Amino acid sequence: MTTRDEDLAAGTIDLKGRIRAAGLKWTAARGAVLTALTKAERPLSHAELVDLVDAQGFDRATVYRNLMDLTGSGLVARADLGDHIWRFELKEAADAVHPHFMCTTCGAVSCLPEAVIATRNIAQRASVHRIDEVLLKGACAGCA
Repeated sequence: MTTRDEDLAAGTIDLKGRIRAAGLKWTAARGAVLTALTKAERPLSHAELVDLVDAQGFDRATVYRNLMDLTGSGLVARADLGDHIWRFELKEAADAVHPHFMCTTCGAVSCLPEAVIATRNIAQRASVHRIDEVLLKGACAGCA
């Protein structure tokens, strides 16, 4: 199994194609933001993304506008995990919901494997119309 970095380097992730298929025009800023999200191992805040693409000359407002465009087109998911900070991540598949873990001490956020919480089985136990987010909170290994 390859990582997203390896897939991106090998050209098996077609970012231009994804952007165009979503009805957006390819721009260097959109490419930079989407590349940063593709390489990310966890959801990233706007500020973290600005830090990642700053060296390429993109300012905070440009990153924000592109995040809104990518979110609106369905390429990127946006979540507020209760701390009033939007975090963004690449949408891998339509309707894919996976759980996140948030450290209540340091604020770190990470993605959890779906196997941790079987979100697909919840609908069999309750009258669930839609699952938007699954969030576990506690102390991470570094803070515990």
